[in-house]
Amino acid sequence: MRRRFRQAALPLHRHSLPQLGIDAVLVALAYLLAYRLRFDGGMPTFYGDLLAETLPYVVAASLLIFTLFGLYDKFWRYVGQRDYVGIVQAVIVATLFVPAFNALFHPVSVPSGRGDTTLSVPTGVVVTFFLLALVFIGGSRFIARTVYERPLSGFRPRPGARRVLIIGAGDGGRLVLREIVRNPDLGLSPVGFVDDDPTKHRMRIDGIRVLGRTDELSRILDEVEPDEVTIAIPSAPGTLRARVVSACRARGIAVRTLPTVFELLKGGGGSGIANVVRQARPVEIEDILGREPVRMELDRVGRYLEGEVVMVTGAGGSIGSELCRQISRVAPRKLILLDHAEDNLFRIQRELEDERHVHPSAMAVVLADCKEGERMREVFSEHRPTVVFHAAAYKHVGLMELNPVEAVRNNAIATRLMARVAGEHNVGRFVLVSTDKAVTPATVMGASKALAEYAVEAAQDRWPKTRYAIVRFGNVLGSSGSVVPIFRRQIALGGPVTVTDRRMTRYFMTIPEAVQLVIRSGSLGVGGEIFVLEMGEPVAIWQLAETMIELSGLRPGEDIVIEEVGRRPGEKLDEELFNPYETTQPTPAEKILRAERERLDPRTVETMFDEVALLVLEGDAAALAAKVSELSELRGVATDGGSGQAVL
Repeated sequence: MRRRFRQAALPLHRHSLPQLGIDAVLVALAYLLAYRLRFDGGMPTFYGDLLAETLPYVVAASLLIFTLFGLYDKFWRYVGQRDYVGIVQAVIVATLFVPAFNALFHPVSVPSGRGDTTLSVPTGVVVTFFLLALVFIGGSRFIARTVYERPLSGFRPRPGARRVLIIGAGDGGRLVLREIVRNPDLGLSPVGFVDDDPTKHRMRIDGIRVLGRTDELSRILDEVEPDEVTIAIPSAPGTLRARVVSACRARGIAVRTLPTVFELLKGGGGSGIANVVRQARPVEIEDILGREPVRMELDRVGRYLEGEVVMVTGAGGSIGSELCRQISRVAPRKLILLDHAEDNLFRIQRELEDERHVHPSAMAVVLADCKEGERMREVFSEHRPTVVFHAAAYKHVGLMELNPVEAVRNNAIATRLMARVAGEHNVGRFVLVSTDKAVTPATVMGASKALAEYAVEAAQDRWPKTRYAIVRFGNVLGSSGSVVPIFRRQIALGGPVTVTDRRMTRYFMTIPEAVQLVIRSGSLGVGGEIFVLEMGEPVAIWQLAETMIELSGLRPGEDIVIEEVGRRPGEKLDEELFNPYETTQPTPAEKILRAERERLDPRTVETMFDEVALLVLEGDAAALAAKVSELSELRGVATDGGSGQAVL
């Protein structure tokens, strides 16, 4: 503790000694020149005495003031804009010391008609000293940084360096350029920028010219013939990345990208500028499928979770684990991780403790199954959650078709149980993570999630003190049930890549963005609303397969074959986000809509769930399918094509 206090009181280290020495010389030089410039015709003797008497004190006081203002707590080559503000403030205080010292200690007196009078420092000396000291102190640091950023010998790429074109002349592009200049061993030679800002066109940024806009990329690539293109816009939308990749792939040019904003947030702090630049990686399908990203301040939109006891079910899954990561950033009083998969639960626990630095006392790890009512009531009684995000669900469509009883048990009955227990324990908010497959359900998984939505709506009527909400969205990139990792494995094995139908389309969204919108949705409603996340334009699965093959450096149809294998029973060509009987309503939040519909009579829902639960207990899959279809028919939504026959 004593050592920490000493460092805080005097922020110096052994590397500060050369800086102190240089600044001492510069301050002395500025003070001396101030007198010389003021008395350019010859300095009177008594002012020479004043200079000699005050010089040591001015130098010593200036160094002390500079130290207290933190001018020596970093290497000069890392000095930034905020540091220059501190330099100005420190020099102002050091300048004010000169007349203050003279007034207090009267270093030199001169005879006058009234006796000896203290000789004052001329105003011209004070002003000139301020200007010179500011130039010397600030300039020395500017020169040090300039030499570090761009060596005096100039940038000389090593022989055989790869020519790189940088997309984006903003902060990210400048970081890439600086890292290339600092490290010739990277073997890169910048040939220009591409940026859509019209004010930057034909301008030079750090010595490199902006060659044009991204819609002129084809022409630019043909003119400069780079070996590599780096996308240096972390927040670039998928449309821009796709345009760049398409133009470069047609010419056999490698494309790399800086980490996205979500990846940078996920990585946490302390990465450093150089490390961020070095994390440039090949463009992946997630980069070009991403929609226009919603820019949301999580600390602001998730503030309602601050100080709350937040429970996340399915905490080890793809959505649940990202919920835990993002919720941990807004400082809940306690975060409860609940999952029945031991390995997944252990993995997210270690990540939160080791990488997110969540203290064990602020986190509870519960190994339990949401289908067990007695166990859930024990957990709620022990931890008293005030907010629940229910993300636990089975989501593999094909697997659920083979196990319909378990699908309904886990997705529907367990959700009804969790909503009921939350209401009984006066939970403030309950958010169900739903899916677009609950819309006009044609599969077991979709029907089970539709039942889950009905259960939450019914719970709102029974427990009005709890604010229930449902958040519905489509596929998320990178989840265990997504088609992307399946295609990636098939490509790695040499193919073929299997697509069920050439005409099939799906919505896609990144996991971090989906979770951010889920958290935002939890704060919007007053109870019982269904929020639907805007998913952008649907993506053709056949085109997705072709793009992934091309991003792997292969040719679709030649190196990797794409096979059409036919749709599975109940599989739809296009997913929908709203039922026909639902109306779309806006919300105050960007990218979030509300599905408005009349709720089913809670007594009807309760009766149907009791019958479904009995069939689940008996394990009667056929009767269960008929009963679930009967419930869906209350809305008239579950039909097989145009036949009108209800299906599960």
